[in-house]
Amino acid sequence: MSSTDNPTNAQDDATAEAFAQAAETLANKDAAAGNESNELLKLRAERDSFYEQSLRANAELENFRKRMRREMEDAARYQYLPLIRDILPCLDNLNRTIQSAEASGNIESLLQGLRMTVKQFDDVFARNSAKPITTVGEPFDANVHEALTQIPTKDKPPMTVLQEIERGYVLHERVIRPAKVIVSSELK
Repeated sequence: MSSTDNPTNAQDDATAEAFAQAAETLANKDAAAGNESNELLKLRAERDSFYEQSLRANAELENFRKRMRREMEDAARYQYLPLIRDILPCLDNLNRTIQSAEASGNIESLLQGLRMTVKQFDDVFARNSAKPITTVGEPFDANVHEALTQIPTKDKPPMTVLQEIERGYVLHERVIRPAKVIVSSELK
């Protein structure tokens, strides 16, 4: 009798084969699970790496923002430093002029010192892009001139600046202070 003729042996063979297939399937599943586990571990490590990079980038960005804020505050706080440095020699010359006039009593020397100091102020303003507004002989312009009064005259056309009372200045194209002027009007 062969093993195929015996029903018990056939069942045993089929059971053994089923067990073998089940064992192979489990081994494949374990291998797949092991591969999934390895892949999962790799993905977690990559996620953690990206998370760390994100934290460092956010910290660097915050430090950059703080540094820029500090630099902007310092720039605002000390923005007038160059202008003050330019004006200090003018102030020194005014003090020297006063001391010289007090010592000598010479009015002409005082006037000469004052004229030189005014020129020095004009140079400081020019270096800092502040320019005086032209006035006398110019047509009145309400954008840059402020008329204090009108004087009737036949020598100049109406609304012509006759006299500058207080000098005005512009910074680039913006008026710092309008020039205070006297303008002509029609003679009646």
